[in-house]
Amino acid sequence: MALISMPHCDDRPPPADSASPEQRRPRDDELDLFGLTHQGKLRQDNQDHFLICTVHPQVVVHQTSLPRVDKLPLRGSRLATILVVADGVGGGDFGSEAAQIATETLTKYVSCTLRSYHAAGKSTEDELLDSLRTAIGEAHDAVLADGASRTPPTQMASTLTVGLVIWPWVYVVQVGDSRGYYWDGKELQRLTRDQTIAQDLVDKGVLPPERMEISPYRNVLASAIGGGEATPEVTCIEIQRSGTLLFCSDGLTKHVTDEEIGEHMSRMTGSEQLARELLDLALERGGTDNVTIVVGRAPPEKTPPASRPALEE
Repeated sequence: MALISMPHCDDRPPPADSASPEQRRPRDDELDLFGLTHQGKLRQDNQDHFLICTVHPQVVVHQTSLPRVDKLPLRGSRLATILVVADGVGGGDFGSEAAQIATETLTKYVSCTLRSYHAAGKSTEDELLDSLRTAIGEAHDAVLADGASRTPPTQMASTLTVGLVIWPWVYVVQVGDSRGYYWDGKELQRLTRDQTIAQDLVDKGVLPPERMEISPYRNVLASAIGGGEATPEVTCIEIQRSGTLLFCSDGLTKHVTDEEIGEHMSRMTGSEQLARELLDLALERGGTDNVTIVVGRAPPEKTPPASRPALEE
């Protein structure tokens, strides 16, 4: 397993007191997060899973003589926000179980082991990248071990696309062909590369890009959690309050183009509204696969109205 190399993020933005409204770190209660999953119109089961969570420092009081424990700051503001989409591969329940194991294992690692949030956006971020690589490896090994323990041994696999937001940076880690997007308020940026055989052939110049959509290898994964190879690709970008992150399984992108996703994001009013609108569009066009959509944003701060000059008498 290898981690695709990437440049270091730029230095951190100015402190909060000197940052522009676009750069100011959103408070916990300002986050607008929503996810949904649907089995689609043709599938008998849903093998997708998703997760939205925030990571906080927390104090657990086991015993005290203090009369008002509720007055203590027992939970600090978030260290990170995590958005996950996992699309199971395989028949029956095996795909769903692989996606579940991958998501749970990643979450356990982040909650119990990951300690390098402070390295985000710094020249020392290799520590954070190593942790992300280890988290993917843990998920890969857990799915392999579960499949090997079954009688008979079973091949299980899943995609895994993770967005780790440590303001103002987002690290997107991908294995498979579930996608991540970022809308910056003006245009859409795809943050992931489909890890399919067809995409590999296009990258090598063997397959013309215009023929990829009809290639029999379009949906054949070259990398998957629990598969023969799990090669995480990492992207890091700086985000602003006017931006929106969207992660989805290929059940959406089989029916909705990047251009259409961007159009819907340009006129969104909220994360839930956007997710439900895109789901409805995928279902209207056939819904041939499970559809999972996760959206995260922090609405831009409202600029206080300029004070009016006093009327002269």
